[in-house]
Amino acid sequence: MSNPTPHAGTGSAVGAVRPVGPPSKHQLALMILIAVFPTLTMLNLTIGPSLKDTNPVLRTFVLATIAVPIVIYGLMPRLHKARGRILARHAA
Repeated sequence: MSNPTPHAGTGSAVGAVRPVGPPSKHQLALMILIAVFPTLTMLNLTIGPSLKDTNPVLRTFVLATIAVPIVIYGLMPRLHKARGRILARHAA
């Protein structure tokens, strides 16, 4: 019986994109900067005035508690996906 997959045994179909490896330290640092700076800027502009009279440590804790989930669960997956598309486009 013939296998309809042209590359039988390789586990890949024709036109399949090869997975992109993890980012280098420098790429990851840039991705984190791209995610963290705008997030903290927006949080400071929106809730910063409400926290202006709080202790700086408490203010930082509140901002970090809000910013970290936004960055980790919202922005970083999108940046990883964008990086994969960019690298795949350059490889093609």
